[in-house]
Amino acid sequence: MKCVLIIPAWQPEEIFPTKTAASQINYWQPLGTLYVAAALLRAGHEVEFLNGAFLSREEILKAVAKSCPEFVGLYSTTFGWPKARQAAEEIRSLLPNAFTVVGGPYPIAVREKCLDCAFIDAVVTGEGELTVVEMVDRLVAGESLSGVAGVVYRHGDAVVSNPLRPLVTDLDRMDFPARQLLGETGRYIPPPATYKRKPVAVVMTSRGCNKHCIYCFQIDRQRKSGIRYRSIDNVMAEIEVCLSQGYREIKFIDETLAGDYDRAMRLAHEINKRGLDFSWFASARVDQVDKPLLQAFKKAGCWAILLGAESGVQKSLNTIRKGITLDQTRKAVAAAKEAGLKVFTPFLFGLPGETFEDGLETIRFACELNPDVANFHSVTPFPGTELYDGLEKYGTVSEDLSDYTYQGAAFTPHTMKRGDIARLRQMAFRSFYSRPRFLLRRLFGIRSLHDLRAAFTGIRSLFWIWLAGGVFQKSDCRSISATLKPLPVSHCEKRRDAAIS
Repeated sequence: MKCVLIIPAWQPEEIFPTKTAASQINYWQPLGTLYVAAALLRAGHEVEFLNGAFLSREEILKAVAKSCPEFVGLYSTTFGWPKARQAAEEIRSLLPNAFTVVGGPYPIAVREKCLDCAFIDAVVTGEGELTVVEMVDRLVAGESLSGVAGVVYRHGDAVVSNPLRPLVTDLDRMDFPARQLLGETGRYIPPPATYKRKPVAVVMTSRGCNKHCIYCFQIDRQRKSGIRYRSIDNVMAEIEVCLSQGYREIKFIDETLAGDYDRAMRLAHEINKRGLDFSWFASARVDQVDKPLLQAFKKAGCWAILLGAESGVQKSLNTIRKGITLDQTRKAVAAAKEAGLKVFTPFLFGLPGETFEDGLETIRFACELNPDVANFHSVTPFPGTELYDGLEKYGTVSEDLSDYTYQGAAFTPHTMKRGDIARLRQMAFRSFYSRPRFLLRRLFGIRSLHDLRAAFTGIRSLFWIWLAGGVFQKSDCRSISATLKPLPVSHCEKRRDAAIS
């Protein structure tokens, strides 16, 4: 069957403030969609991938009309749902007989609700590599979707919800993502200053999480399956494929690469033993790393690590069930610096129970830690998270899905006003990046044209943060869904790219 997988068209200014977009914009390789594409290709189907990060709405529709697919898969986050819904309608007008499904974080969370759109035939609710292939095989055979685990579909005027598909435990059985469908790989780069070499490949060595942060969505909501790991040999095989395709840097996007300490150490040793020429970036929890592990990372080519600090107030960390202490964050950041790694720390404003003064304390803590890069986001209550389901307890939510990007204030705790969050973000960027200590370190750290460009982009953003008031206020961003009615809070987004599932 001829299949087209689509990420609907979007513009950076729809997510990031226009004055700082240049230093924040990133184009991730959409691993989930590429995993599904690989599975379809192995099953003998024809697959085309259209990425709306680089194609306009009109270009996508033109390509769809030209290829005339029989199966269309649309990927959607919460932010992207209005565009996915619009794309489904436009594709139906072009190809009335094409079978159209939606998947991704938002459809996984809200399931049947997506079929309120009459132009969508089915929703894939988990483990898309297996579900989509079984679905397409049924369609080819002219058979019903009855019993296909992980599918909600339209049957006449009725909506049928099949049982959820069990999580895949043997991840080694999955084909590597079909990166050959990406086209020009050099377009897929993280924000400036967050990579050393390009092109950059994104790799996930595990799936899932065994922690219970209230703002994070996992398909396994009860965390019964914990973290599902790929074997080290399987990971190394994918890395070598990426290097053979010309990639020079790997960004590991596991929820935490050090969830299994011994496995993380083995991975570092294996990379080092093989003498592979690539740089890499990892993320980890502050309570799962120490100096020996971080030194092993550095020796194996790791140049930077993201450590989830989240807040400078212990009460707030306890409220979100992060399971870490401020002292653990201090020790992890210090150990990473001693190992010679660049340190990235994200922080969140607008946490349940947080006050404006708590936000100021988080800014002070970020400056105390003195990482190489700090980012300051708004906490986002994605559907399917405990934060979203418990809104009456924690605060209020925006009715505009365009706020669900970590940039807009989609959630406001009862202890704050919505404008406070934007103010704190602007104050945080000003305070952290205007310190002479930081500016001098950045100046003396310029070693290449890439470093110079990244520094210039950052300085330009800092200029606007100082000069313009309300940089992070809603009026500075384009809204794409202001008229969309919100889902009831009883309905259930993964922070990172999930399968088109």
